[in-house]
Amino acid sequence: MTTTDRGADRRTDARADRRFDARFEVTVRDEWVPLPDGTRLHARIWAPETTAPVPVLLEYLPYRLDDWTAPRDSERHPWYAARGYASVRVDIRGTGSSDGLFDDEYSEQELTDGIALIEWLAAQPWSTGAIGAFGISWGGFNALQLAGRAPAALKAIVTVCSTDDRYDNDVHYIGGAVLGIDMASWGGTMFAFNSRPPRPEVVGADWVARWRERLEHNRPMTTTWLSHQERDDYWRHGSVCEDYSSITAAVLAVGGWADPYRDAVLRLVENLDAPVKGIIGPWSHQYPDRGLAPGPGIGFLQETLRWWDHWLRDIPTGVDAEPALRAWINDSEPPATYYAERTGRWVAASAWPAPETEARTVPLHTLRGGGDGDVVVRSPQSTGLDAGRFFPFGNATDLPPDQRAEDGRSVCFDLPVGGSGEPGAPLDVLGRVVVDLAVSSDVPHGTVIVRLCDVAPDGSSTLVTRGVLNLAKRNGRHLADDPMEARVEQTVRVELVSTGHSFPAGHRLRVAVSSAYWPWVWPHPVEATLTIAPERSGVTLPVWTRGRDVSPTDDGVVFEAPERAEPLAITRLPASDRPQRSITHDVETGEWVLDVDPGYGGGREYPDGLVFTEDSRETYRIVDGDPLSAVAESRWAIGLEKPTWRAWLETTSRVTASADAYRIENTVVAWARDGGPDAEVVRVAERTFDESVPRTSA
Repeated sequence: MTTTDRGADRRTDARADRRFDARFEVTVRDEWVPLPDGTRLHARIWAPETTAPVPVLLEYLPYRLDDWTAPRDSERHPWYAARGYASVRVDIRGTGSSDGLFDDEYSEQELTDGIALIEWLAAQPWSTGAIGAFGISWGGFNALQLAGRAPAALKAIVTVCSTDDRYDNDVHYIGGAVLGIDMASWGGTMFAFNSRPPRPEVVGADWVARWRERLEHNRPMTTTWLSHQERDDYWRHGSVCEDYSSITAAVLAVGGWADPYRDAVLRLVENLDAPVKGIIGPWSHQYPDRGLAPGPGIGFLQETLRWWDHWLRDIPTGVDAEPALRAWINDSEPPATYYAERTGRWVAASAWPAPETEARTVPLHTLRGGGDGDVVVRSPQSTGLDAGRFFPFGNATDLPPDQRAEDGRSVCFDLPVGGSGEPGAPLDVLGRVVVDLAVSSDVPHGTVIVRLCDVAPDGSSTLVTRGVLNLAKRNGRHLADDPMEARVEQTVRVELVSTGHSFPAGHRLRVAVSSAYWPWVWPHPVEATLTIAPERSGVTLPVWTRGRDVSPTDDGVVFEAPERAEPLAITRLPASDRPQRSITHDVETGEWVLDVDPGYGGGREYPDGLVFTEDSRETYRIVDGDPLSAVAESRWAIGLEKPTWRAWLETTSRVTASADAYRIENTVVAWARDGGPDAEVVRVAERTFDESVPRTSA
């Protein structure tokens, strides 16, 4: 019997021995949590009806528990409460209806407040003093960062679609290059989100004055982010990769192959001294029980309940016997911007790096039929328009389409699958693909982008994963600007984002190299011509060696079907008839325009009568041959209305660059009506920001 077999047996036995299976009626109440400086945070508490103290679960983020995240909150917090936990959702200072003013993402103030919040929860008479923290994206980030502060009451966390590295694995930089698509659009999104008002029903009659104060304080964060183009103390703050040993709470890290943060799961499993387990499925930037593409989903709430019961209640649920990593390997499928479900299989790794993986290196010149000679890479600036969304949310156009057009703008190296080694065998890859390039550049600054594609016999090309390297940051961890010496060959390593994929026999594994990737990567001021020596370059594949003859049950990976509480009964308002994603090309001028509806949720009506509307659009422009023509724009219109009040706002955000500086332009206009339809409409704020940041290394 294998080790994983024994782990599966232990898990089955432990489930049979569960001693806590009570179900409770649930109450819900709002409370103000006082902080040491007198500020109050707005909290919603779902609690089991019992007189006994219970463990507490915390989700702490800025996205408005009163409306924006209310549908998602309603699916999980009551579910936990019905199983004996007080489940608490709190808005960060200066967001939602919480007091105070917001300063920056993951700021020292946010984390200090978070520690005080945990201590307050632990001290309540209805609390056992054992706290767990969970969240996806922002909530997953700060759950991990709060664990890095090691408050005594925080026993365990579940972090979903989050990162341990704020500089190189978030929405600001990628491989040391400016992440144009989200540096601009997410900055614009957060500028709009942070401009939303507190709810009058929560904060009272002076809500307009509170909103005005919030708007006067709110500043675009893109300028701050672009002011730190190297990994400095700004990015080290909150990056638990700087000191993994700081975490003592048990960590369950969860990610998806369609989410940009999946590398963090592997790094946490590899580096934490605290108890840690990892799960990576086929999912996008979503909780894996919500039925959003791509599936299949899992019984995530049940799985996390086992985690909480073990670490907060000392119930032997078997989570300690689970494999270090449970990962889904996608089957090969034709390229598509949407998959309702991916086909594939679950595998288990006893550790990470996994003993079940084998590093196989293939020289690039053999992928070109063994031909001699260097190759030249000078990609059009429009390369990257088929990259797909940086944050797939399960929308119809989020994932990358067929890559044939992108491949045509790149230099490609192909490896037939099944043509050597075991005849007819698929090639399963699990982990990070690494490409070492012997490269020179004709200018000091350039970027190299490497994509790994699965090419079918009909020529269709499915993007599997990709990696980016700003050549000026090729040494170390992106600490400083280190320009290339022109036309001098150097060997650089490009680490692709981790993946789990099965390449069938008869397909080709394609390594595609380009020097541009707009709008994911903001271009340097001058186009670079790169020269690669394939005979001194190679790709290293993390090959999963355990074959398909091992069943999921034998591999110890079995999940229950998804469960959720009854969701909030909202009514979706009619969506815009504009395309979600469109690309236009002006042949005369050479300009390419990518126009995107990010599709964060649209308009909805809530059971309490609130009508919430949001309309947003992202536009990215570039002219082939002119890297200084790049423009990223984000526009938002948000409205909140009930019979006795109305608030609405409009924002614009625009980023451009000269050879020497980035220019960041933002505007916000907000109006309020404090009363019925006949009440006076007042302009609450009208502000313009026109800021400049010198270009250093990015």
